[in-house]
Amino acid sequence: MTGSPFAALVDWGTSNFRLWIVDAGGGVLAERQSDDGMGRLERDRFGAVLEGHLQALSAPVDLPVVIAGMAGARSGWLEAAYVETPAPLEGLFRHAVMPEHSGRRVFILPGVCQRTAGAEDVMRGEETQLAGAIESGIASGLFCLPGTHSKWAELDAGTVRGFTTAMTGELFQLLSRQSILRLSVPEDARAEADHPAFAAGVSEAAEPDFSLTTRLFSIRAEGLLGAADGAAAAARLSGLLIGAEVAAMRRRYAPAGDVHIIGTGALANLYTRALALSGIRAVALDGGELVRKGLFAAARSLVSVS
Repeated sequence: MTGSPFAALVDWGTSNFRLWIVDAGGGVLAERQSDDGMGRLERDRFGAVLEGHLQALSAPVDLPVVIAGMAGARSGWLEAAYVETPAPLEGLFRHAVMPEHSGRRVFILPGVCQRTAGAEDVMRGEETQLAGAIESGIASGLFCLPGTHSKWAELDAGTVRGFTTAMTGELFQLLSRQSILRLSVPEDARAEADHPAFAAGVSEAAEPDFSLTTRLFSIRAEGLLGAADGAAAAARLSGLLIGAEVAAMRRRYAPAGDVHIIGTGALANLYTRALALSGIRAVALDGGELVRKGLFAAARSLVSVS
């Protein structure tokens, strides 16, 4: 590793671990990734796992560490209590917690919660990506973060005003693997954004009288009647689910401009296509870059004041 390390930045998810060692300007000096997610660790293992990764990169023994994500969950290393909406992201670092850890300062950033009756919600990790968007010059707008549990967040002048979680990705997995639709959707099938059946599903979901539960069974019926193959079934299922999500978020947030999609790859492409079919332009942002920027912004404040 060349250069002078300023801090170690960690994105600690449920199933993945990412670490960057950066200099005082935020430049990456070294990085490391593994499957040492929160879901695989007992509470007393977090410190040792962190040190193992830092030592593998020859990090100085006193290098401070700033962590976002599931390490701060109730079942993580040390719980970092949620900050309630409306949540100004610039000051989120002030609510960081410090686990007992010999030799170096470790800060765990909090998540954000929403206590609105009937719309209670939580996020942990995504708020740091949103903070990274602010660092990139995007302090207002509607953001979509695709995933197993997708997040839609409304940012206003650097403050999270409200957000919504959609279990669309998990529903796709459950329906295609554990429901009767598993007989129509092959296990190795992947929904393609450019498949006509995906567009058809999105269009169906936008209809005024759309009923998801009744349209789902028609996927099985199509297969039995020879009207669709496995690829079409996967694409239509994805189109119906993502289309229903986009239609609901369009009603809830009524976006007047672009929607910022935080993420890359096939899933982000599906959301981009669904938004386009709904008349909304999507702008893609790199999630890894944003979480690193958000962590670095917190590190600048935490390292200088601690």
